[in-house]
Amino acid sequence: NGEIINGSNQENIAYPSGLCAERVALYYAGAKYPDVSVKTIAISAKSKTYDIIDVVSPCGACRQVMAEYQQKQKQNIRVLLHSPNDEVLIANSVDDLLPFMFNSEQLRKF
Repeated sequence: NGEIINGSNQENIAYPSGLCAERVALYYAGAKYPDVSVKTIAISAKSKTYDIIDVVSPCGACRQVMAEYQQKQKQNIRVLLHSPNDEVLIANSVDDLLPFMFNSEQLRKF
């Protein structure tokens, strides 16, 4: 619907209780706009304590959550990854980041 949803890392001393920004944004969007598809997710980072020296890429848990949202909405989610030299890498689908996602079909086998 054109809404921009922001997410930020939510750290917690009791690891792994924190949440990454990607999951915070997706869970918020899913709660607030349950019938609206996510078209694009842009991932970037900044730090006051160290230099970002590589492309900002989602962790495995975030990739799985993004893949499940994509599967649920039956529409690809484009992923924009920010690099330190201000270039943007574009994945046209979460499948490009997680080609062998864990899915509900695998649970039915057990």
